[in-house]
Amino acid sequence: MNEKPILGITLGDPAGIGPEITLKALTSEKVYDICCPVVIGDSTVLEKTAKIIGFPMPIFHKIQKVSDALFQWGTIDVLELNQVALEDFSFGEVSKEAGNAAFSYVEKVIELALSGEIDATVTNPINKEAIHLSGHMFAGHTEIYAELTNTKKYTMMLAGEDLRVVHVSTHVSLREACDRVKKKRVLEVIQIADKACKEMGIKSPKIGVAGLNPHSGENGLFGAEEIEEIMPAIEAARKMGILAEGPVPPDSLFSKARGGWYDMVVAMYHDQGHIPLKVTGFVYDKKEEKWAAVEGVNITLGLPIIRTSVDHGTAFDQVGKGQASEKSLVNAIEYAVQFAKNK
Repeated sequence: MNEKPILGITLGDPAGIGPEITLKALTSEKVYDICCPVVIGDSTVLEKTAKIIGFPMPIFHKIQKVSDALFQWGTIDVLELNQVALEDFSFGEVSKEAGNAAFSYVEKVIELALSGEIDATVTNPINKEAIHLSGHMFAGHTEIYAELTNTKKYTMMLAGEDLRVVHVSTHVSLREACDRVKKKRVLEVIQIADKACKEMGIKSPKIGVAGLNPHSGENGLFGAEEIEEIMPAIEAARKMGILAEGPVPPDSLFSKARGGWYDMVVAMYHDQGHIPLKVTGFVYDKKEEKWAAVEGVNITLGLPIIRTSVDHGTAFDQVGKGQASEKSLVNAIEYAVQFAKNK
């Protein structure tokens, strides 16, 4: 691997804010100080985005293979996929065309990572409805990556500041999420969390495991999942030498993690893990009527390749205003570099 890892950055849904935040992130010299970024997408979309938001037009270096990239600050390398015909395209709208383009970008970046042409992948937001309209029936990036890399054991990790969270389940109904809290899966996620911490350079990570029910079931009073599934998984993890603790009541676990008690939290379902991260990372300025901060990183663990992502959506309502924050994308780039250097 080069001294600075090569990162493939997908454009995301071209009708969303992915193009805008990509422009903003890649005009930062600091990004080029830590990595060699190449955009997977369409330069025509980036050019049109720059014009619409009044952003200084960068120099785009259009390439067909990664080995032709310049990796120089002041020039944005774009591996051209030519997926978007501007005459048939509208910003801020859900469309089959945009969904197919977004899927194609992801498919290509995975191919490049599996072949070793890039060291890590970073994804901009996609729109699930658009992806489905284009005929690709996936719940999200995580499931696309799992399918295209033939990965069976994986989980979503969210990170923001000192809080890191992995999930036993993600894009399923709450009813199904409860049914998925089984010893085998909980143990699997604890193991993935421990491995991920070590890959980030944490030598002896401490894992805090959430309960499913209020007060972690209160010894069976409010539910038996903690007794029958979660605690046995924690005990099995401890026998493997993993420093796992719990089940900790969810209403106090995340505060403890932010205070340094744990290096990683295992959440039992999507919202249990997402809400604490977004309360701390997403800050809305009601006086200015805009988002003051949108920070946080989404990482898929358990894959044979590195994948980090912004932790927000396509924000069609913000497209073209020039107000979208690139902070989450920069955070994702930084995490990708960290994983690549410790791989």
